[in-house]
Formats: sequence, C-alpha cells, structure tokens
Amino acid sequence: MATDHDKLGALFLKAISEVLQQAVKPDRVLALILDQAVTLTGADRGAFVEVGREGVFTYQVLHRFGRRHVAGAAGVFSRGLFTHVLESGKGILVPNAMEDMRFRENESIQNLRIVSILCQPQFVKKKICGILYLESNKVGHFSAVHQTLLENLGHFSEQALAALQAGRALIEERNRLHAKAGRIRREVEESRSLLSGEWNFGRFIGRSEAVRRLEKSVSHAARSDFPVLLTGETGTGKNLLARVIHHGGRQRVGKFVHLSCPSLEPGTVESTLFGHRKGAFTGADRDRIGKIQDAEGGTLFLDEISSLPSSLQPKLLRLLEEKTYEPVGDHREHRADLRFIASTNRDLDALVQQGEFREDLFHRLNFLAIHLPPLRERREDIPLLLRHFLDRGEASSDHSMRWLEITNEASCYLVEADYQWPGNVRQVQQLAARLAVDEDVKKVSASIMQSALEDLARQSGRASSKIDGKTSLTGAIKETEREMVELILKEHPDLTRIRQAELLGVSESKFYKMLRKFDLS
Repeated sequence: MATDHDKLGALFLKAISEVLQQAVKPDRVLALILDQAVTLTGADRGAFVEVGREGVFTYQVLHRFGRRHVAGAAGVFSRGLFTHVLESGKGILVPNAMEDMRFRENESIQNLRIVSILCQPQFVKKKICGILYLESNKVGHFSAVHQTLLENLGHFSEQALAALQAGRALIEERNRLHAKAGRIRREVEESRSLLSGEWNFGRFIGRSEAVRRLEKSVSHAARSDFPVLLTGETGTGKNLLARVIHHGGRQRVGKFVHLSCPSLEPGTVESTLFGHRKGAFTGADRDRIGKIQDAEGGTLFLDEISSLPSSLQPKLLRLLEEKTYEPVGDHREHRADLRFIASTNRDLDALVQQGEFREDLFHRLNFLAIHLPPLRERREDIPLLLRHFLDRGEASSDHSMRWLEITNEASCYLVEADYQWPGNVRQVQQLAARLAVDEDVKKVSASIMQSALEDLARQSGRASSKIDGKTSLTGAIKETEREMVELILKEHPDLTRIRQAELLGVSESKFYKMLRKFDLS
C-alpha cells in the first residue's frame, strides 16, 4: 500500500516534469516551483524570497497574497523567521507560530496572525541566496514529508536562482562596460574637438565680453612657446584652458602632463618632478623618469604652483631659463623640450612680498599671464553653463541626468540673483545636479530655481562660515572640499563613484584621492 511519502514522491516527479516542460527563464522556473510547492502541500500562501547582499530580502515571487500585498510585500512577512533561517542555515517547520517559544514574541507574528509555517533555505555555492516560504491558516498543517518535498524542490530552485544571479551579474557587467565605453567615447570626442582646428576655445562656455577678451588672450598664448601663468579663483576653468592652450600650440602632438602641486608628498616632490636614479635615496631601487621627461615634446602643467616648496623654485627657474635639469642622484645635465603652463588661485605678487615665492621665478612666469574672471563677473554666462551641464548629463551613460526645460524667468533670476558663486563653474554643475535628480520637476520655473540656488547657498555658507581670521586659505579650502564630498555621498549614495565625481566636478581619480584624504572611503 502506497504511503503518503510515496504519493508525494510521485507528485514531485510530475511537478518537476511540468516545470521543465513549461519554463525556460530562471524567474519563470522559480514561479512554477512555488506554484507546485503550494499545490502539493496544500499551503494557503507562499513566497520565494531572494537574499541579497548584507541580508537584504527581495520578494521575487508571491503566491496567493493578493494584489494589495504586492507593493508592500515586506509588511506581510516576519523578518524574524527569515533571519532565523539565515543564522541557523537550516529549514524550519513550525506547527503553530502563535505559540512557538522562538517566534511568539515577534510582533509581526502576532499582528499577521501567522499559524503554520514551513521555510527552506536555498543555497548557491554553499551560501544561502534564497528562502522558499509556505504558510497555512491551520495549526500543524505541514509535516516532515512536506519538508522533504521542499528540500527536493529546492535543488531545482537553487539552479534557477544561480542562473538568475548569473544573468544579473552579466547585466551589471554589461552596464559597467557600457558606461566605460561611454566615457571613452566622450574623451575621444573631446580630444577630436580640441584637435579639429588650430585650437578650440569653444569648450569654454560663455558669450560675455569677459569671455571674448579671454579668448583673445588664449589665442595669443597658444601660438607662442613662452611659459603661461593662469590665475583665477578655484573653479574658474584653469585646467580646461591649460589643455586648450596645449592643443592650440605646436606641442599638441606631444603629451599633456598634469601635476597637482598640493597633492605631492613633501619627500617625493623633487623626484616626482625631475625623476631619480637608482640608489639616489633609500627606496630608490630603480631609475624613474620624472614629469618633465614624461612631458617631453608636449606640455607640463603645474597646477597650483604656489604650493611648490621653496627649495625647488631655483631648479624650476633653471628649467625655464636654460631648458636644463638634473634628476635626483644624477649630476649629468639633461635637456628639456616642452611647453610650460602653471596655474594658481593665490596672489603670487603678495607671496613674493612675504618671501614665500621667488621674485625672479614670478617674473619669468608672469611674462605671459592670463587671468580667468570669476563667474560673478560674467553672470550672463550662467544660464549657458547650466544648460551645458544639463545636456552633458542627459548624454551620460547612466542617464542620471535628464532633459529639463529652463524658463526665461528662471534664467533671468539666475543672472540677477544676489549670489557671489564662490565655487564658480563647479557650483553651476552642482546646481544642475540638484535640479536634474528631482524627477518630479519637468520645467524649472523661477521659484524652483530660487529654491535650488538657496539650498546651494546654504551649503556654501556652512563651509564659508568656518573661515575666520585665524584660518588659513589652505585649511578653509580643505574643509570646504570635505563638506562637498560628504554632501555628494549623503545625497547620492546609490550612484557610482564615477557619477559622484562628475557631480562634484572632478575626475574619478581625483575623487578617489579626496575619499582617501578625508578618510571617507
């Protein structure tokens, strides 16, 4: 005479046969397995719960919970049950959860009036990645035979779950590669744009008279081989213009080498700039070329040259005047053929008076100086910059930004607003990000623009309020940078590091350096 176990075994084979005949996609397999589990055990309800990273539960399939439960599925289950399965690594059979000492104190058990429960973990590579969950309104409904049935069904659901995760991993990898391809494509397009003519000033957005004067100065500088000094506040576009000058001169066929002086460690500044020979100092186990040799035939851009140690300023002056230098540990004279561009947001003339910067080096650099006006001196360009950043975001691979209509009233408010734009162009980029991430906004009115700008001003005010007579400029900049990074991480925690860097207005590598610098990684 056939036992209940034998009957269920026959039903199990039939159920699996139906699943294999009907299902192709992994999520469909999971749905059919859950249907069969509910049918064979006589359960009132069932669910297939996927366990994600850090124990996050995702309700992949729901059975007989009703349409009203789907949107808020988390509220119709006891997370305590699932946590118990995760911690024990074993299935559970509960005849009456209302009286079971392990679960009866759980608020969700009492509120949901959950009675008989059967839970079975699903493993992928010996790790719990899913839970097959059944419940019944009858006390003692499930038996050990039902538990065995779920274990057997689990072998098939585990394969489907593994396929589902593998497919998701492929999608994530595809999206990552797509994003990378998009970045490379934009870089190629930018390079092609810069190289398309003798030089291209078009990437410096603006139509104001200040920008037109700047264009003439940059055109003159690009056609000469003299050193160029770019001055202006942080965020005015000095890095961009340095590249424009490079691509506009004869050095365009060579490399553009960017060196940020404030980021250099004190003990490595000279070897980083001039290179060193093996054995020149402790740890110098091989020859290393410096940035000067790396930029041979191209352009060396020293960003924030005011941070360069005074001990190196005579050697830099020699490089500018004689085109010669000596690597650390090498007394032979090396010739250098390169274009030299420097930038600073500080008053070098004042630093000369204070004895912090060599006067002869300053005059050598200041021969061809270009000052970049702050944004508050070319307010009519602000709407153009905002449109540029919104459009560039719309074209980005992850579509974090989107098309927004800016009304004429909003543009006028932006030009006339009594705001000094201390962060200059970078703050316009941050404003674009604030506007674009609000999916409820389709058209930016003057009131919406005012609210967004006030939020931006408050954030800037919190940073600037910490500056007093005892705070150095370097310290204030550092504190402001930290607050801006923390704000990006807080407001956009789900974005990739690449996207967070774009919103902040810095390169990906610079963003990672800032994370390490402020211990926010």
